[in-house]
Amino acid sequence: MPESLNAAKRARIGVLAIFFGSGILMATLASRMWVIREYLDADAGRMGVLLLFTSFGSISAMPFTGSLAARFGTSPVIRVTVVIAVLGLAGAGVAAVEGSQMAFAASLFVTGLGGGSWDVAQNLAGTDVEHGIGRAVMPQFHAGFSLGTVFAALVGAGFSRLGLPLLAHVGLAVGLVLVLCLAGSVTLLRHGATGAAETESEPETLVAGGGDPAGPLPKPKRAKFGALAAWAEPRTIMIGLVVMGAALAEGSANDWLILGIGQDFAVQEAVGIVGLACFLTAMTTMRAFGTRLIDTKGRLFAQVLSCVLALAGLTTYALAPWVGLAIVGGTVWGLGAALGFPMGMSAAADNPLKAAVRTSVVSTIGYTAFLAGPPLLGMLADHIGYRHALLVVAGPVVLGLILAPALKPRQD
Repeated sequence: MPESLNAAKRARIGVLAIFFGSGILMATLASRMWVIREYLDADAGRMGVLLLFTSFGSISAMPFTGSLAARFGTSPVIRVTVVIAVLGLAGAGVAAVEGSQMAFAASLFVTGLGGGSWDVAQNLAGTDVEHGIGRAVMPQFHAGFSLGTVFAALVGAGFSRLGLPLLAHVGLAVGLVLVLCLAGSVTLLRHGATGAAETESEPETLVAGGGDPAGPLPKPKRAKFGALAAWAEPRTIMIGLVVMGAALAEGSANDWLILGIGQDFAVQEAVGIVGLACFLTAMTTMRAFGTRLIDTKGRLFAQVLSCVLALAGLTTYALAPWVGLAIVGGTVWGLGAALGFPMGMSAAADNPLKAAVRTSVVSTIGYTAFLAGPPLLGMLADHIGYRHALLVVAGPVVLGLILAPALKPRQD
């Protein structure tokens, strides 16, 4: 087996670990939103405002992350941003227990600052592996993220059921995230290199191909292609809007699916967490096995199917008259929300030489929707309830269906 393929496969394991850690970070607070809201004595509208600070932190850093990763490599960027993110997570846990809404908001800003940039860098690291292996693997990395969220949700359910302290849960999450991500970062390929043989600590080479028949590219002269140029590309923006719909479908469930079940069906917190775990398990399953669907049927077919499933599941969840059917709807919703985000990252990185800035643009659009959309839905939920407010997500999902052709592979 060529050394370049060996290096790509080693990096694949490292990227999976990093995505898994990212999922733990994302779902730790989401899985305990019920008790956090009680600690902070905040209604749905106020919680929506507080959660927006995560988005503010992400927006302030994400547009620049692609350029930093292109210059310094994905590995050092991930190490720094992971540390920033877990400091924010720890601070948010302490602030919640202390009942300080201001400190909670500030901690979420720090979490978003690190987490958003981390997301851009890990997706770039994933596209490097995808180019090195020569077939679709990005959904499997996002399956790692989803598996991390499932793990965090189940841990949250266990801590809730046993009445264990929130800070013990947060401390466990911080330790796991640091170990997984710092260890995984050692294996990463150097971004923008010409063969997948080298890791971040070795001389620069260029990963190419993404499975295209042309095979490895010769080492090019790097043309200047900045973030402003990427923001002016219609296809890049359309991919970003596709990712926006998928991100909203995922993020809104992470934040509000538990509370929607609790509000309308008067069940215990653990039942709502099980509903979220079903959603996340469905996402993980589709991401783990959806790569074959993409390889055989193409991104366009996979995106159309995803949107149809998301719309069916979301509608069922929002309008179900009993809790069991709502959980079934949430599960179908999870299947539909699974592939749009990773396919968008792959599409943005079709040309490895422009992948960094294009992925930054697409990630900024998608991640902003992932973080900012759910808090805004929380404000709406004050007036019409959580489950009915989530029907708003159907609009961006329909937009993702209309713009699905933007995901077709291109090398320009």
